[in-house]
Amino acid sequence: MPARRSARSRRGRLDPAPAAPLEPARLGRAKRWEHWGIVTPSHIVGLVASSLDHAGVHGVYVLDRSTGRELPEDVVTPPSRGVRMPERSGAGTASVRGGGVAIELAQHHHQRRRPGLRPAGRGPAAGRPRSLGVVPWSRRRFQYTVKDLGRPVRGLLTLGSEQFPIGGSDCFAALDHGCGKWPCAVTWNWAAGCGPGCAVQLGGTWTDGTGSTENALFLDGRLHKIGDEPAWTYDRTDRLRPRRVTGPRAGAEFRPFHERAARTGLGVAANEAHPCFGRFTGRARADDGTWVELDGLTGWAEEARNRW
Repeated sequence: MPARRSARSRRGRLDPAPAAPLEPARLGRAKRWEHWGIVTPSHIVGLVASSLDHAGVHGVYVLDRSTGRELPEDVVTPPSRGVRMPERSGAGTASVRGGGVAIELAQHHHQRRRPGLRPAGRGPAAGRPRSLGVVPWSRRRFQYTVKDLGRPVRGLLTLGSEQFPIGGSDCFAALDHGCGKWPCAVTWNWAAGCGPGCAVQLGGTWTDGTGSTENALFLDGRLHKIGDEPAWTYDRTDRLRPRRVTGPRAGAEFRPFHERAARTGLGVAANEAHPCFGRFTGRARADDGTWVELDGLTGWAEEARNRW
């Protein structure tokens, strides 16, 4: 949407009038977040690079879908040491290095380098629809978020002496980009599912009550905004049970086939996330009122609790 003027004042406060991307700045306790998820028939890969000003939280994750074997590497580096982040999503390079982890995300090219693990891929993004939004918690706390789902991806995943080509209609990448001045503690739900020509983005909890959502249906190259706050139903005692996300424009069930429990912590920075990988059933409504089937979309759903 067009910007009328900066969404942030010179003192790092949110101007409620415009809805626009953040300008480059150094806010103090500002958060910048780059997350890439890659799904192939054989593997699921996750890359996280972040700057929290007082710390950096980074991670690499690989799941072998046939065996359930995980290769996780999560680190917290104080105070954002070895972190370089671009000013805007989709431009420049995000790179992090520390704690035995090195990640480089260069526009449409992303690599994770360390002995025995080198995922590399490319995905065109020109002209693609993306779910964008400014989430206004208060005049001093806000978030600019980008969700870009269903990006075509091709490349090569190297694990030890084995190599796995990435490409084809059953491979996709998803970007989660965020920056802003976040609360020191936040909880969110996030679900993303993709398939040929269709993807769905459903989030919740952290945007509740703000009047802003990050939810959308991506259909044949067009974005259909889902502006309501869906309800999430799931069992924390058994996270492999189906999860339901329901609202006026979406009724989806997520059926996990694998759970990952991730915890990181260093001083004031701590994270606990329970992403599950699986498949979707259900439907979502497009802008013209047509209900679109979500059956067979592959992706993830998670609950995350963070303290920064």
